[in-house]
Amino acid sequence: MYVRFISRFFSAMAGPRPVVMSGPSGAGKSTLLKKMIEEFDGLFGFSVSHTTRSPRPGEENGKDYHYVTREVMQAAIAKGEFIENAEFSGNMYGTSKAAVQAVQAKNMICILDIDMQGVKNIKRTDLNPIYVSIQPPSMEILEKRLRDRKTESEESLQKRLHAAKVDMEISKEPGLFDVLIINDDLDLAYGKLKDALLEEIQKVRDTNKSSC
Repeated sequence: MYVRFISRFFSAMAGPRPVVMSGPSGAGKSTLLKKMIEEFDGLFGFSVSHTTRSPRPGEENGKDYHYVTREVMQAAIAKGEFIENAEFSGNMYGTSKAAVQAVQAKNMICILDIDMQGVKNIKRTDLNPIYVSIQPPSMEILEKRLRDRKTESEESLQKRLHAAKVDMEISKEPGLFDVLIINDDLDLAYGKLKDALLEEIQKVRDTNKSSC
């Protein structure tokens, strides 16, 4: 069972054009995002999502996710504090309004790591982000990456692989994404990502200079 909800509040928000990143787990989104944030320090802000799942080894609360209980997250959703939220494999995920607003208020490009259903829902809002899809070269390579993590049970792994197969097919829909990157070489994939975002990066730099 997969459920996704989204709020139409974006027209009231101001700031640099956000970036919606989507792709299956294991495609390399996190690695590419970290490289981008490190190279362009102070220009990008990562919208930290909330989740009810337990942290994986090495993950930090408030950095990788905001880890909360189901009760806390459901209460926040009921109060209208989330842009969108979903349930996948028994865990809730979501992006809060405050997370996006906090980044934009600093004149930074807000990065949202959103699943495929969320991408389609955001298309119905006034957010007007740059849509980027990161995909693995093949299902075989994706499965190897996920198995090498050694963080999934076999049941969980199979669910992720099934979701990834659907994700990869939907990503091919014309007009859904501004940029589609096949991550078979990290450096090449990162170069394509930078090229896609350079115009917005320059706008933020120009704004920062004029405000000095």
